[in-house]
Amino acid sequence: MLLASAVVVWEWLNEHGRWRPYSPAVSHHIEAVVAPAPAPGERGAGPGGQRLAPYIIDLQSMNQFRPDTGTLRPVRRNYYDPSSAPGKGVVWEWENDNGSWTPYDMEVGITIQHAYEKQHPWIDLTSIGFSYVIDFSTMGQINRQTQRQRRVRRRLDLIYPMVTGTLPKAQSWPASPGAAAAPPAPPCSCPQCVLVMSVKAAVANGSAGPLHPSAARKNVAPPGGAKVPPPPGPGARPLESTGTFRGPVKTVPSQAVRRQASSALAGATAGAPASPPGANGKTGRVALATLNRTNLQRLAIAQSRVLIASGVPTVPVKNLSGSSPVNPALAGITGILMSAAGLPVCLTRPPKLVLHPPPVSKSEIKSIPGVSNTSRKTTKKQAKKGKTPEEVLKKYLQKVRHPPDEDCTICMERLTAPSGYKGPQPTVKPDLVGKLSRCGHIYHIYCLVAMYNNGNKDGSLQCPTCKTIYGVKTGTQPPGKMEYHLIPHSLPGHPDCKTIRIIYSIPPGIQGPEHPNPGKSFSARGFPRHCYLPDSEKGRKVLKLLLVAWDRRLIFAIGTSSTTGESDTVIWNEVHHKTEFGSNLTGHGYPDANYLDNVLAELAAQGISEDSAAQEKD
Repeated sequence: MLLASAVVVWEWLNEHGRWRPYSPAVSHHIEAVVAPAPAPGERGAGPGGQRLAPYIIDLQSMNQFRPDTGTLRPVRRNYYDPSSAPGKGVVWEWENDNGSWTPYDMEVGITIQHAYEKQHPWIDLTSIGFSYVIDFSTMGQINRQTQRQRRVRRRLDLIYPMVTGTLPKAQSWPASPGAAAAPPAPPCSCPQCVLVMSVKAAVANGSAGPLHPSAARKNVAPPGGAKVPPPPGPGARPLESTGTFRGPVKTVPSQAVRRQASSALAGATAGAPASPPGANGKTGRVALATLNRTNLQRLAIAQSRVLIASGVPTVPVKNLSGSSPVNPALAGITGILMSAAGLPVCLTRPPKLVLHPPPVSKSEIKSIPGVSNTSRKTTKKQAKKGKTPEEVLKKYLQKVRHPPDEDCTICMERLTAPSGYKGPQPTVKPDLVGKLSRCGHIYHIYCLVAMYNNGNKDGSLQCPTCKTIYGVKTGTQPPGKMEYHLIPHSLPGHPDCKTIRIIYSIPPGIQGPEHPNPGKSFSARGFPRHCYLPDSEKGRKVLKLLLVAWDRRLIFAIGTSSTTGESDTVIWNEVHHKTEFGSNLTGHGYPDANYLDNVLAELAAQGISEDSAAQEKD
């Protein structure tokens, strides 16, 4: 369909097959590059602005490539009605589990905005393939199946770029002839562009490997010179979606390797008709469509030898689809096809989630040196009987006879005036003021007593300003069991030591008086929960402090799950654990160089340190 005008939204294809929009700022940058008269120094294959710094967008093949991870994703240039959400700068987003905001797919955002403008109270997204309802009165997203709710928001951003004239429906791989014929911009000298241009020059010259960066700079065509070879035609079959592409960054050091590859290439093309000469008078490379199966395999093997000889890290591919073996030559064929698009690649398997270690027999499970026993049950510690809140706080406070003219940060009234707390009346006078002995922060004593009564009443107090803990802080963790032992396997990033495995088991039950809803049942999902620490000096230190935290009922609590939205269930309590054994796809695994230090800081924030471990010996 042809439109007189439209807004342009650049989008990329994620691993779930959904087209995700780039931000308006990024779309403006890309659109400026593909405009008929690009600004000096901008390149379609170069980095797309500050937000696209880790990526290369090749406008010839319409692919986004990230050199540091090797990830390759298709991109497209899509068009929408100027009166829709992208034409007005409206972005609809949902809150993910990390508390950050994720924009909806463009079509979903347009549907939500249309209903919002019509002043509908809600919109059901089932008609466009999503089992969600958006409630505009609460600004929430409700899952129709699980009833889980998330927050949504509507915010204003830049308006996406506007174009006028005769427009196609969308532009995706391969690029349209008009875009390919656009006059080239001056060559960019950044490492990303040098890498891409070196491979394009190598392909154009019939070489089987990437050139050295210095040679690539000499071979970059000046404006108005030879064109970059086009991507493979429509007959080329796409690769399996489970493959991940990793680009080589090392050069071919040996001339013998080059000669070997060149001879193999020459042998593979024997008997095949040569491609017609290019516009610059030089003989172009042989078209893949003219090679039979045998020659393609010979060409693939030659390409694979070059990649291996050049030091490119490769992973054997035994099964891509999970149903049948893959011919080893496919990895080389893949390299040929992708190098035609200007990107050197190696085919590898995508990473898999590894939650648990290999099976371990009982005889292989050992106790941890320096830590007694191999399990521990929850013990509930109560404040000493006969101690009133006033008596508990008295040992942490110093009375202030002449309070400063400042606000009490609990009731927000001046310290020179009586407390503004309106709840149950403590037995102290509302105008008394006290200073906490260690941190020196000043409050109404009336407010501190009220805060203590609303807490766990365990004989401890935490300064609401600086979080300094007075006494021994305990939590509301329900009864359960904590097991810990050594297993004979190493964690990623810790190859020189065994692994400490912790197993938490908490059954469902009835909430006690210290819980949010006393007398109501609570659930315990996902138990037993397996967690892992390296059996290093610091790993054992963390374990000992986790044992203190377990005894003080600080590992878990009862509340609302941020993952499922379920209320009255057992949740983690601000001390992060690693639940992935052999991967780190969810962020809860290894390697993680800072994890042990981070969890020590989290335990310290709960008042648990090495001194705590010394006081509560095993």
